[in-house]
Amino acid sequence: MPTPRLNKLIFLVYMLMTAGVFIAALASPAVRAVAYAPLRDLLLPPPRPIVVSVLYSTEKAAWLEEAVARFQATQPQVDGRPIAIQLARSGSREIYLAVLDGSAKPDIISPASTLQIHILQDLSAGQFGTPVVNAADRQTCRQVLRSPLVLVAWEERAQVLWGDQRAGDLWLQLQTALTDPGGWQKYGRPEWGYIKFGHTNPLKSNSGFQTILLMTYSYFGKTSGLTSADILGDEDYQAWFTAFEGAISRFGESTGTYMQEIVAYGPSMYDMVAVYEATAIEYMDRAVGRYGALRVYYPPATSMSDHPFCILQADWVTPEKARAAQMFLDYLTTPELQQLALLEHGFRPVEPGVPLEQPGSPFNRYAANGLRVDLPPEVETPPGDVLNTLLDFWARNIQR
Repeated sequence: MPTPRLNKLIFLVYMLMTAGVFIAALASPAVRAVAYAPLRDLLLPPPRPIVVSVLYSTEKAAWLEEAVARFQATQPQVDGRPIAIQLARSGSREIYLAVLDGSAKPDIISPASTLQIHILQDLSAGQFGTPVVNAADRQTCRQVLRSPLVLVAWEERAQVLWGDQRAGDLWLQLQTALTDPGGWQKYGRPEWGYIKFGHTNPLKSNSGFQTILLMTYSYFGKTSGLTSADILGDEDYQAWFTAFEGAISRFGESTGTYMQEIVAYGPSMYDMVAVYEATAIEYMDRAVGRYGALRVYYPPATSMSDHPFCILQADWVTPEKARAAQMFLDYLTTPELQQLALLEHGFRPVEPGVPLEQPGSPFNRYAANGLRVDLPPEVETPPGDVLNTLLDFWARNIQR
């Protein structure tokens, strides 16, 4: 039987061990995680969460909000500290402008396309001396979802305009049709009036930016190697491009709005619009029984909205935030989240283990509406200075 002196010694050792654990847990959240739970929760304050702020484009809002909820449910931690994801929405162009002017300091940015990442990389290198993002680093800047730009049209009108030559260059044919003052009369359908095509403002919306990039590539008959000299030094291109864009009555700010309007108002408002494939999928059922068949047409070369998630290389992104952000990026590309993106939201997964053709896939459901699994070749994403040249040219010559 222990003596009173031994009892005191055991008690003293216990108190010293408890104090040691307490001090260690205060110094390191990692120790707190393995400390004795009742004592820990009674004596120690809960560890501060690592807050990772994400500034993202709106096209993927529904999927991303669900992805964050699922991620948080796994109770992710870095060194015993919980991770909290904080979301904020913005337009793709506004994202990189906010980073450049300092009005926003997110840890992760996710515009709709790598186009904006290339622009930010170029402009931030000039402004700060070093770029705040590296598009080539697949650890810190990762493509998470894919959705190509497509043309959505009322099938009857697309058949009259393009016939069975859809393997040809839709942009060149569309420019010729739009700039002809005869409109649909030239095609034997005067009752349809003028030809109505729409795309978003490229200064405000990624889909509009992709549209004018594909138009430009089509004019020059190439899919790579676009230069600023092509845009500024070719007067025939400039005349062709400004006539094309000049035939469009207005440029909206939201890709989704164009799909809403073509479905709601039919060919009285638009014969065809340029939108994301995922947006077309989202609205396909709503078009049934309204103004005929609504079909998806793929240009001869495409530009992909690849929804990059990029961890900024900035002084406010601490090592702990960077590690937490990396865990979040890893989670977004898991098969579970990629499957959700495909089946519920119409995005093409980046995870090769998630097939496009599977039960419940929209690519099976809407194959009769023109959706296809295979894609035309992608155009090369030009350097940031070339993209800025194209946007500046549009702003000077087209913006109303």
